[in-house]
Formats: sequence, structure tokens, C-alpha cells
Amino acid sequence: MNISPQKRILIIDDDEGLIEPLQFAMEAAGYEVLTAHDGNEGVMKIERDAPDLVLLDLVMPRRSGFAVLESMTDKKPRAPRIVMVTGNTEPKYRELAMERGVDRFIAKPYQIEELVEVVQELLASEQHPS
Repeated sequence: MNISPQKRILIIDDDEGLIEPLQFAMEAAGYEVLTAHDGNEGVMKIERDAPDLVLLDLVMPRRSGFAVLESMTDKKPRAPRIVMVTGNTEPKYRELAMERGVDRFIAKPYQIEELVEVVQELLASEQHPS
């Protein structure tokens, strides 16, 4: 039986009240979880820690979610999967995020269980290309 290494998730969000329950849920689902509280810290951790998936807020201090995405454009082919999680639900933000390579766009508020399912689906599809 081939046991795959634990997947690493980076949560980039400036709202500590959202990070803690999300971190707990992802760890309970078997993931290693890293956190960053602004876009600059997030970029540094993406470069240093090579997460498999990033949960990325759009509006943050010091560097927005879109600025974080721009810094990742040169990370191919080792770019992580990206789930943008935001309260900005205007269609233009969703379109821009998808154009910039976001795998999923999730509106706040969300159900943590649904977000865990999205993460599991994205990371499973990475392991088993179709």
C-alpha cells in the first residue's frame, strides 16, 4: 500500500476569527496547515514552504489576494492549487480570479465542511490526473 505524504495547506487571511476554525478543520481532515496573516507573509511562506494548496483571502493589508496571485505567476509548474475565499462576491472579482489561475472562488460566509470538501477534491485531482 502506497501512503502519500501529508498535503500542506497555507491559509492566507487577516481575520484570526476565520483562521483558527479553518485550521482546526483542515488539520482534522489530515492536512498540515500553515497560516499567514497578510499577503506579504503569504508570499514568503509560498516561496519557502511550497504548499500544495493555498486558501487565499482577497482583501488584506500589505498585499491583496490579487497581488499574491501575481507573485505566483512565475511559480509554474510547481504552483499550488488556489482557492480564493472572499466576501467580495461581485462577478468581476470572480472573473478576474479565474483568469489569474484560481481553481475555486468561495464566497464568505461559507460552511467549513464545504470548504474541506473543495480542498479534498482539488488535492485528489492533483494526485490522479484525468
